[in-house]
Amino acid sequence: MKSDPSGTLASWNESSDLCRWSGVVCNSRSRVSALDLRGLRLTGSVSPYVGNLSYLRFLYLQDNQLSGDLPHQLGGLLHLEVLNASSNLIGGAIPANFSRCFNLTTLDLSQNALSGSIPSDLGLLSKLQVLKLGKNNLTGTIPSAIGNLSSLTTLNLATNALGGPIPGDFGRLHALKVLQIAINHLAVLDFASNDLFGEIPGDVGYRLPNLVDFHFCFNQFTGLIPPSLHNVTSIQSLRFSHNFLHGPIPPGLGNLRNLVMYNIGFNQIVSSGADGLQFITSLTNSTRLEHLAIDENLLEGVIPESVGNLSSRLYKLYLGANRIYGCIPASIGQLSSLALLNMSHNSISGGIPPEVGQLRQLRMLGLADNRLSGEIPAAIGNLTMLTELQLRGNQLEGSIPSTLGQLQQLLSIDASSNKLEGSIPRELFTLSSLTSLLNLSKNSLSGPLPEDISDLANVVAIDLSGNMLSGNITPALGNCRSLQILSMSNNSFSGPIPDAIGDLKGLRSIDLSLNQLSGPIPESLGELEGLEYLNLSYNHLEGVVPSDGVFRNLSSVHLEGNSKLCRSSACMNTRNRAKLPLFSIVIVAAFIVFLVASTICVFFVKTRTRAAKISTMTDSTRGQHPLISYEELHRATESFHPRNLVGTGSFGSVYKGVLRDGLQVAVKVLNLAAGGALKSFVAECDALRNARHRNLVKLVTVCLSLDPRNEEFRALVYEFMGNGSLEEWIRGKRRHEDGSGLSLVERLEAAIDVASALDYLHNDCEVPVVHCDLKPSNVVLDAAMTAKVGDFGLAKVLVDVESTTTHGLKGSIGYIPPGALSLSLSLSLSLSLSLSLSLSLSLSLSLSLYCKMHRLRDSFT
Repeated sequence: MKSDPSGTLASWNESSDLCRWSGVVCNSRSRVSALDLRGLRLTGSVSPYVGNLSYLRFLYLQDNQLSGDLPHQLGGLLHLEVLNASSNLIGGAIPANFSRCFNLTTLDLSQNALSGSIPSDLGLLSKLQVLKLGKNNLTGTIPSAIGNLSSLTTLNLATNALGGPIPGDFGRLHALKVLQIAINHLAVLDFASNDLFGEIPGDVGYRLPNLVDFHFCFNQFTGLIPPSLHNVTSIQSLRFSHNFLHGPIPPGLGNLRNLVMYNIGFNQIVSSGADGLQFITSLTNSTRLEHLAIDENLLEGVIPESVGNLSSRLYKLYLGANRIYGCIPASIGQLSSLALLNMSHNSISGGIPPEVGQLRQLRMLGLADNRLSGEIPAAIGNLTMLTELQLRGNQLEGSIPSTLGQLQQLLSIDASSNKLEGSIPRELFTLSSLTSLLNLSKNSLSGPLPEDISDLANVVAIDLSGNMLSGNITPALGNCRSLQILSMSNNSFSGPIPDAIGDLKGLRSIDLSLNQLSGPIPESLGELEGLEYLNLSYNHLEGVVPSDGVFRNLSSVHLEGNSKLCRSSACMNTRNRAKLPLFSIVIVAAFIVFLVASTICVFFVKTRTRAAKISTMTDSTRGQHPLISYEELHRATESFHPRNLVGTGSFGSVYKGVLRDGLQVAVKVLNLAAGGALKSFVAECDALRNARHRNLVKLVTVCLSLDPRNEEFRALVYEFMGNGSLEEWIRGKRRHEDGSGLSLVERLEAAIDVASALDYLHNDCEVPVVHCDLKPSNVVLDAAMTAKVGDFGLAKVLVDVESTTTHGLKGSIGYIPPGALSLSLSLSLSLSLSLSLSLSLSLSLSLSLYCKMHRLRDSFT
């Protein structure tokens, strides 16, 4: 030391015990364990002899005027836990052998004159919690080895001359709470694909003015997009996708003239009004823009004509899953480099502009689930680079243009759920490039199935269901060797099922139901080892049902509605009866006539019931929302995120969601693997098809679709009840804002609401319904605390109430359907007294107290 203005070191002499020196702390063995010289205004350099204090654990040198280099001998202090030399004038490089101090938890060298690069060996300090190197003259890049410091909570590298990117390995710093890297020459800030959360600092653009790439996608960030980033004129790539950011897009996009990528997809960014997308106009200044993604947000507005003035380099434009309306501007055809265009899941109307045919580089065109009308432009046939065409869920009409046969690179086409008519052009079946999907279902297509379907040798899924196709199913279908899913249900196909289908060894699902097919079931279907689902119901098939393969699993095969089909044992019994004597034959024949007549009656009733079940899916939602797609429910529930999970039951799970029109709903997703789930689905549709009452949960719509794994998906969409179930209130799991539970009056009102619902179901509904599972958890409360009955999964529709006899009790323990026993309504009252006494009273309502409720009396007895 050169100077000691405070005289603290005067006690450091050989005549006294060193453990008594100022600033020196010894352990029980008189070994120096701590050296505290902070704030003494000392000058000079750090002595290399400090490295001889082999038991030193704490070294505090901060807030002095020490200069020179840090001696490398400090790297020999194997017991050192804290080294703080901040706020000095120390220069030179950081000794690389500091990595030998493997017990180090704090290394603070900030506010000095250190130069050189950060040693990568610091990444070996596995116990390090605090690393502060800010306000120095450090250069070079940040070593990726810093990402190995799994215990690190604070990292300060601010105010240096560091450059290059922030290592992606920083994503492994799960304990990190403080990160300071401002005022450097950093060009890349990349924290993509981690579990980082919190808000992005609003001044990040001011602190890192040299940023080129800013990647924060695939995390859990909340808050707003930092407006300061739109002032960083050097920035080329901004990626915020797959977070939980909200609020509007900040102004200043026009400043980013060097912008190449702008991706804010899969957030909750909002805009409103017809001009809500005018920020697109600002991006016309970004002449290098190649990638623009704003999909899966809450953006509202009309696509401006200026979209055609975006960069001529633009090859990705994602606008899907927002609240965009209006027409597609014809100027879209000016984006000559566009390869990927997705506008699906919006409310876009009008026709598809023929100018789309000018996008000769286009590989994917997504216009699904909008309100587009008119015909499919023949000009789409000019898109010879196209590999994916999504037109489903619109109001397109007219015929399918034969020019689609020019799309020789097409892998997938989905034009389902439109109003297309006419025959399927044979040119479409000559697209040997189709390897993924051909879906033309739910249209009004007619005519036979062309023989050219044999050219689709590589296609995996074909869905032509829900049309008016007729004629025989061509054996040429057997040439589609890669086919796994075949659905041609609900058409007018006739004739036999071709044996050639048995040659399709990869088939997993076949649905030929609701046609006019005749003849036997080919034995070859039983030889398809991978077949998991077979639906041949409601045809005119006859003969013996095969017994091999999929036919061994009765739950995977649907053959109802084919009166001439029989199992082998039944057919054998019929042949044996033919050998009876004539007299016996006459007797048996008369008996059989009686049985057949009875069977026909029963079959007629069951057929009507099945037909009703099928039509229920749409009848129950008529006049409300149309059938909803899987994709819409996927968006409404944020990919069925666990945070939207309301509850689970025997047959599935319930999620909270928001439809595109802003309606809050409860989505009941059925677990079809659970026994009785499908039956429960049909029962709820049956029960609620014609039921309309203020005390019944309203069924908004239903979903009958396939999920991304091409597996059946069934869901019921109800109005959302924000106050939960009656059970939650009775058990005290829910309370009012003032902390109070259900009052006596509220409990009585809930009981009356439930009784009113039962009275309607039993007496006033078009077809009487018995709920069969009434319990507090199936009674929900709306915002006004009005009770509503829901969950009709075990409901029974009574065709003739007077002739119905209950042979067994269905539903939860404790519930007995009305008509089986007189109903006594129990109310549980919980009274909290000063002695914490809970009194549960069971009150049997006397209807004499409610002389005006004569009809409710009938529902109780």
